[in-house]
Amino acid sequence: MSVGEGGATGRWPGGGAAGWNVPAAPARDAITAPATLDYYLVHPGPAGGEPRGRAEGLVVEEFEYAADHSAACLHSAAWTPQDGGWWSSADFSRTMRLDAALRRRVVAVARPDAAAAYHELGGGDLPDEGTLRGHFHDAAPLATAPLRLTPGHPAAGPGETRVYRVLFADALGPDGLAHLRATWRMTVAGDAGDPGARVLGVARRRVGDDAFTWHLRRIGAGGPWCLDLTVDLAGGRDDTIRPMLRELTTTLRMRGLLPVTVERFS
Repeated sequence: MSVGEGGATGRWPGGGAAGWNVPAAPARDAITAPATLDYYLVHPGPAGGEPRGRAEGLVVEEFEYAADHSAACLHSAAWTPQDGGWWSSADFSRTMRLDAALRRRVVAVARPDAAAAYHELGGGDLPDEGTLRGHFHDAAPLATAPLRLTPGHPAAGPGETRVYRVLFADALGPDGLAHLRATWRMTVAGDAGDPGARVLGVARRRVGDDAFTWHLRRIGAGGPWCLDLTVDLAGGRDDTIRPMLRELTTTLRMRGLLPVTVERFS
């Protein structure tokens, strides 16, 4: 999926699944599990304007991953009071990433904020995440073949090094960049005011014996942003990778960047 202007078309509100048999929302669980879906509010606003006023609907998304932790497809469902039920559209998910005017109306939120907006708009209690996944009917497929940057294949098991790229739509503003540099204790690697600067910060962390290094990168002057994650696996397991990808992607998502895909480079 490329990032830019134009491309796919979508409808909001409307374009819902009139006639779908949408199950009623269940009562709220007594014990709430940690949220694993991505939640967005869509606000009204003139073309090119900033989000304003009360949200007019919700979008819920989830990336499905291949065995190597690259993204295989993107699931989504949306709800508006006008439609009265949940509907699923891969085309709308693409449009969120391709249409800059629509992106400016989309705000990432935590599940409690999504639940509050859903209730305020007359939806009642926000369904649990298992029920929300039941509304995922139209997935957007993503490329899954690793993009090898080095010849041959890396050795499996202990000592394996992998490189992942999380590609985002939109750009990170000065305040967002400063927040990330402080949150991640990044080594400043470039001046954001310099159009030629590409890598704008580097951070490192160890999880058990596995080492993670990530570079916050700008792809071209005025282009999209990405996060390149290098993983040095100490043992024969790779189960630390997906939680780290999830954490880093969520942090950037909550600063206004919209994730497009997760690619594996090596």
